[in-house]
Amino acid sequence: FQLFIYFTPMKKQLIIYVVIILAFVAYNQFFQVQDERVNSVINILFASFLFLYIGYVAYTVLKRLKDTGKK
Repeated sequence: FQLFIYFTPMKKQLIIYVVIILAFVAYNQFFQVQDERVNSVINILFASFLFLYIGYVAYTVLKRLKDTGKK
């Protein structure tokens, strides 16, 4: 139950992450650029942004865990 308390405020970040993943999948299924190099660059940037965002979410979770531990 206590773990649920930590992740309840994270709902917004998780929804944003799911939307970004769905956009990534939609791009790769329906909206790919015909030029292979440009398509690869877009995929690399998209994947980099996904990893950056999940890192931000992890940092936020750890920060909240640390803050609740001081109380």
